[in-house]
Order: sequence, then structure tokens, then C-alpha cells
Amino acid sequence: MMLLLSIILVPVAVAVASYLIRSHRLRRTLWLAAAMGHLILSVLAAAVPEASPLGTWIGLDALSAIFLVLTSTLFLGATVYGIGYVAREPVAPQPDAEDGSLIRNEPESIFTGSILFLLATMSLAIISRNLALQWVAIEATTLASAPLIYYHRSRRSLEAAWKYLILCSVGIAMALLGIFFILMAVTSEPRDLTLAVLLQHAGALNHKWLSTAFIFMLVGYGTKMGLAPLHSWLPDAHSEAPSPVSALLSGALLNCAFLGILRMQQVCAAAGMAKFGGDLLVLFGLLSMGMAGVFILRQADYKRMLAYSSVEHMGILALGVGLGGIGLFGAFLHAVNHSVVKAMLFLTAGNLLARFHTKDTAKIRGACSVLPISGVLWIAGFLAITGSPPFGTFISEFTILRATLEQGRWIVTALYSLFLVLVFVGMSAIVLKMALGKSDESRTREPWTTVLPPLVFAVIALLLGVYLPAPLLDKLHTAAQLFGGPAQ
Repeated sequence: MMLLLSIILVPVAVAVASYLIRSHRLRRTLWLAAAMGHLILSVLAAAVPEASPLGTWIGLDALSAIFLVLTSTLFLGATVYGIGYVAREPVAPQPDAEDGSLIRNEPESIFTGSILFLLATMSLAIISRNLALQWVAIEATTLASAPLIYYHRSRRSLEAAWKYLILCSVGIAMALLGIFFILMAVTSEPRDLTLAVLLQHAGALNHKWLSTAFIFMLVGYGTKMGLAPLHSWLPDAHSEAPSPVSALLSGALLNCAFLGILRMQQVCAAAGMAKFGGDLLVLFGLLSMGMAGVFILRQADYKRMLAYSSVEHMGILALGVGLGGIGLFGAFLHAVNHSVVKAMLFLTAGNLLARFHTKDTAKIRGACSVLPISGVLWIAGFLAITGSPPFGTFISEFTILRATLEQGRWIVTALYSLFLVLVFVGMSAIVLKMALGKSDESRTREPWTTVLPPLVFAVIALLLGVYLPAPLLDKLHTAAQLFGGPAQ
């Protein structure tokens, strides 16, 4: 218990200190130390055998252990990148190259404190074993991340931050109604929202109230997760946020909302209603993939392109869980693959933005000649995010495809394949033109803090395509079994 509490308290303590410390060097050192310490604590917690007795409000099972270590790994990469990012950011107001409005960056102390509070709230959302506490934590992630989206204090970042706050708050209010309906579904004492208690008494839950609760929580958390048509905040927020923040929003924060939906589906599965929730997840999953594919075609902003790609992959996750069976294993593996690759892409996009000073895809040509490392990473990231072998995303996407084939769901198979091809065509037309060709810009030396994190993530994505470590494989199989998935 103390180990799990320290996972939350360490970033909170450093966040508070960040607001008070005047020395940039000391603040950045503490930031890095907190990120490294959090990863060590997360790995230790994930290695401890699962122990979640009745009434436990925080704890780890195989599913939350995967998400916790993944979130901590991404945060460490974003920290290494972010320390160099804030050090290079100008202090005086600068004109925005896109629309001419002034950019007035937030003080570094606010940025550092907010990103550490975001880590703490995401960690709490992951290790929560009580649905009400998880709701509080997911709402807290919204409040912690809003100042990060508004970091540049420009007209567009203000609009994105407000849109994010309003839409996600509406969504989280819907999820709160869903929690009230879960209490209505409980027909006997104790009326407890702890996951272990709900699973133990799942057979006695009222199915009508439980189905109503699932719909409200799917809509509520689906808004935060970025499922279409509830995704409209996501492209603006991910496009306007600083690149290390975008990496965390897409790679880690969306997973927290996804976990909220998963917990509800876990209860439904235990109550014998897995098909009800699964069919809704398949519907929202295909809708998200289709809408993302349409918006990616001829997209003019490459950070928005990556944001719509996140909508697509959230749809893939929902589809895999909705299918059940081996689709569950594929979905959880895909969550890992997508998070690593998308963090890599957003950090690489930050390098392109810093060099070319534009997010307009038509104004960037020959990135490989100007930024050799980032240019290669940009192409590698494109291949990985579109599910090309030998990257890990190919394995997870193919596993979900296999689930559709084994279940004989031919329409789902056809739509799934069509949307994957649509996204590949749309992204290839953008990415390859940006990376290849001639440029009038001179070759630029790339600081190691800007290329090391995305390079490490690229290596991880590649390794996951050829080898799955035994501890991760065991956790994935165990997580799938929580929803009635195959034992191996």
C-alpha cells in the first residue's frame, strides 16, 4: 500500500516544490529525479503479486500494472525532451508564425508543476480500485493538463484549452451519472463501488440499471478518450499543446479514460452482459476509425493529423475489447504499441516545428536532409503507426483482424481493413512529401535531448514487433482473462 501511495505522493511533492523553487537548474533536476523515481516505483509495484482484498480503494491488477509502467516510461521520455524544450523556449513574447498573434509562454514553474500533477493524477486514475475514486482522478487529470495546453498563451491555445475543459467536463459529468446508475443497479448491501465488491456481486446487479450506467460511462469517458463523434476537443488540444505534453496526452492520458471504460466493461462481463457492452464498443470503434480516416485525408496540419490518428487508434482499442476473445489481447497489446509510437511521433513533430516554424504540411519539404535523425524517425513513426511490419503495431492490429475473422464478422472485417487502408493512404501522402524531396533550408544539428527520447521509443516499437518480453506477455494474457479472454 505504501508503495502505491508513494507513486502518487512523489510527483505531488515535487510539483509543489516546483512552484516554490526559483532555480531553473534545481527545478529541472528534481523533475528528472521524480520521473526516474516514479518509473522505478512503478516497476517495483508491477512486480509485486496482485493483492486486492475487498474494500481496497487502490491496487494493481495485470491491466493497471501495464498502464502504470507504460505511463511512467512515457513520462520519463517526455521529461528528458521537456527539460531541453523549456530551456530553449523564449521568455519574451514572440509572434505566432501561424496567425501572427503573440505567444506569451507560461512561467517554467507552472509548466513543471502542472506536468508533475498530471503524472500524479494519471497514476491515481490507473491504480484506483473504486469507481468513484477513479472518476475523481480522471476529472483531476483534466484540471492538471489544461494549463499545459494553454502553455503558449496564444489565441488558439486559449481556444483549445477552453474547448478541452468544457467538453471533457460535460463528458465527465455524464460518467458521474453513470456511477449513480451503478449504485441503482446494486440490489443488496453493501452498496459499494469498489471493483472487487462489484465483481463479487455482479450476478445480483440489475441489468437494466447496469446497461444504462454503461451507456452513460461510455459516452462520458469516451469523450475524454477521444472516441468519435465525441472527439472534437482532441485535435485542437493536441495540436496547440507543447510537443512533450501532446506526447503525454495521446500516449498516456487517453489510456486513463480507456481504463475507466474497461472497468465498466469488466463489471458487465462479470454480470453476463459482455455482449451488450461489446457491441457498443465495436460500433464506436468502427465509427472512430472511419471518421479519423476521412479527416486525415489531405490534412493541412501535421500535429492535427497525429491527433486524428489517435482518434483512429482509440477506435481500434474499443473494437478489440468489443470483439472479446483474442481481440482483448490484441487491444491491450495495441495500447502499449500505440502509446510508444504516438509519443515518438509527437516528439519528432516538435523537432520539425522547432526547425521549420510551421505546422503546415505544404511548407515542409526535405526534412530528412535538414534534420537527418528526425526525418528518419518521422518516416519510421509513420510506418509504425499505420501498422506496417516489423513494428509492434502490425502484430496487435493483425491480432484484432484475426479476432474478426475467427468470429465470422465479415462486415466488421471489411470496414476495419478499409479504414486501415484509408489512414495509410492519407498519412503516406503527407508524411512522405514532408520527409523527402529537396529543401532550401540548411542541415541543422539536433540536440541530443530532442532525438534520444523518440529514438528510444522507436527502438521499443521495433522490438515489440519481433519479441514480447515474458513479463509483458504474462500481464497481457492475465489482463485479457479479466474480461473472459483466452488463457493463452
